[in-house]
Amino acid sequence: MKTAIYPGSFDPVTNGHLDIIKRASKMFDKLVVVVLINPLKNYSFSIPERVGLLSKACGDIPNIEIDSYDGLLADYFKEHPEIDVIVKGLRATSDFEYEFQMAHTNKDLNPRAETVFIPASANTTFISSSMVKQVAMFGGDLTKYVPPEIHEQISAKLTAEFAEKKRMARLRAEQ
Repeated sequence: MKTAIYPGSFDPVTNGHLDIIKRASKMFDKLVVVVLINPLKNYSFSIPERVGLLSKACGDIPNIEIDSYDGLLADYFKEHPEIDVIVKGLRATSDFEYEFQMAHTNKDLNPRAETVFIPASANTTFISSSMVKQVAMFGGDLTKYVPPEIHEQISAKLTAEFAEKKRMARLRAEQ
């Protein structure tokens, strides 16, 4: 049985993430989608929210498990010897440079950690969590960018978050 791990911050999960998840789930007997915590990032969604969004979006994929981890991916890989490979999605050349460096770092930290790259589908190559947040910030329609099962939840959260940020920016500017 071949098991893969697909790590990410998923803040929020997008149709691009879901594309990689669906395709990887067909390549492996089991796919563990793990929400990683990066203390250098500011998140819009909490860990439980991101795990919940992923669970809803992936509900119809039978060989998926959702998890979260606060540490190095190489350490998660060590703690789960049943995992055979790391799956990473690539949208552009810039992704490759970063992910290639991370693949070598993970391999250096854990010699068993092999990485498989899956290129994004042409229709999702431009979708990123940052782009989704920016569209939401200005009241744009997220329908094409996030899974339908979680569209309203993501839109409501991001709209409220950015409305508050705009309000605070206006208050600072008035001072």
